[in-house]
Amino acid sequence: MNIIKDFISYYKPYKRMFFMDMFCALMLSFIDLSFPMIVKYLLNDVYTKDTNVILKYAIIIGIFMFLMYVVRFFCQYYITSWGHIMGARMEADMRLDIFTHLQKLSFSYYDNNSTGKLMSRVVTDLFDISELAHHGPEDVFISILKIVGSFILLLNINVKITLILLFVTLIMLYFSYFYNKRMRYIFKKNRAKIANVNAQIQDSLSGIRVVKSFANENVENIKFSKGNKEFLSTKEKSYYLMGSFFSMNGFFQGMLYLSVVLFGGIFISTGDIKTADLVVYILYINIFLKPIEKLVNFTEQYQKGISGFERFLEIMNTNPDIKDNKDAIDIQNPKGEIQFKNVSFSYDEKNSILNNIDMKVKAGKTVAIVGPSGSGKTTFCNIIPRFYEINKGIVTIDGQNIKNIKLKSLRRNIGIVQQDVYIFGGTIKDNIAYGDSNATEEEVIEAAKKANAHEFIMGLEDGYDTYVGERGVKLSGGQKQRISIARVFLKNPPILILDEATSALDNESERYIQKSLEKLSTNRTTIVIAHRLSTIKNADKIVVLTEEGIKETGTHSELLSKKGVYAKLYNMQFQTA
Repeated sequence: MNIIKDFISYYKPYKRMFFMDMFCALMLSFIDLSFPMIVKYLLNDVYTKDTNVILKYAIIIGIFMFLMYVVRFFCQYYITSWGHIMGARMEADMRLDIFTHLQKLSFSYYDNNSTGKLMSRVVTDLFDISELAHHGPEDVFISILKIVGSFILLLNINVKITLILLFVTLIMLYFSYFYNKRMRYIFKKNRAKIANVNAQIQDSLSGIRVVKSFANENVENIKFSKGNKEFLSTKEKSYYLMGSFFSMNGFFQGMLYLSVVLFGGIFISTGDIKTADLVVYILYINIFLKPIEKLVNFTEQYQKGISGFERFLEIMNTNPDIKDNKDAIDIQNPKGEIQFKNVSFSYDEKNSILNNIDMKVKAGKTVAIVGPSGSGKTTFCNIIPRFYEINKGIVTIDGQNIKNIKLKSLRRNIGIVQQDVYIFGGTIKDNIAYGDSNATEEEVIEAAKKANAHEFIMGLEDGYDTYVGERGVKLSGGQKQRISIARVFLKNPPILILDEATSALDNESERYIQKSLEKLSTNRTTIVIAHRLSTIKNADKIVVLTEEGIKETGTHSELLSKKGVYAKLYNMQFQTA
């Protein structure tokens, strides 16, 4: 019932359309139910009279029926067009809601869920919602009206035959209910399997260059084939169920006709029913059976739609583990002083990443974080914009606990340049303007110049309007990195985080990027995660992080003189060089 309540809530913005749709459905039912009654009236009361009376009544009833079917035309038009539009709008609302909700979920959620499966939830799972939203209430409403209306009229014609029909119908409904539960389970399983297929496609196509470089197309084909066969298996099971379901319902419908023909003949022979009434009775059987058939079809539609909606609700009911506190405020004119007070963090209960970190970064200063792989350098930086929630301790900016700062305000004042740059599909201008959606073209160009990107951009055929391809595939690593730096220049934040921003570049690209980063760091609080220690010699402070916590702090020369962890790491790199 809770699922149905949540589903019904999406009708709220379209109440007028919904009630108009139901009114048109009511008119359709009334017109369809009235036709056999008109036939009965003509057979019993009109066609038994003389020719002039028959002609007069035939013309009057003909005009009345023409007007009825004109009304039916407009009602059918509204149901088919605007009814479907209402369903499509509801589907679009749900898709927007789930996408918006996904934007609120933290990194930890995406660590545990693949992009392909989430795309399946946003796109595939909601395909059948539109049809259910439109046809569901309308089909149920029309069917109930027609079944109840025709049943009452059938009782008026002959009670005995109608009770026999009721008995067969009840068996049919019980059978539908039994199969209904089995179909719901199998349709939900279908959606889970197609989500796996989507995830496999997304994973394989995203890594297509790696696949080809290792000549592993056959490996990917085998992996995909396995998921595809699992989906086919559940799909086949659903079709076996549907085959049994529809064929048995067809059999029961045949039993209804058989009952009318058999018992109708018996009751005509005993004088309990007139031949004309039996003809009308058979016409009503058609009206009685069509809504039952619609309800049977609705059962499949409902199971498909509601199984998708259940999976939709699974995400909508996932609460973001990082959100604004009730009393959260915006940062006002931040200077950028950052302090860690006894901070500990772990991704799970067993493996601790950061332990009792105490550290202060003064406003406008540059602090470098170094250490062996797995020591928690990137995690340290991800805690500052609250991408992950710490287990213990406090992180402050200008003395303000970051948990008491609105997330938008906090992240708006932090710029991040990462090693793995993400470039959106679109133009270079679009990607730079991502740093400030309100920026003018002149401001975008100025940011590109500061990032040493303007020269290479103008060398491209379409300049700033050059389409970069998916994930910036048409650009080199250095070009992508400069565009990401231009983004941050445009954002102009007081706090800057550089997460191994040059480690994946060649020497020439690194020199270009290093100059850009030096410009970007001017008058900003900067935290640098460095792989190449030669790039952080001029940092105001270097912090050596290990699995045990902060091991050493000091300037480059101070740490070398200590001959500790930093000196060891530096000498290893120097000897390699």
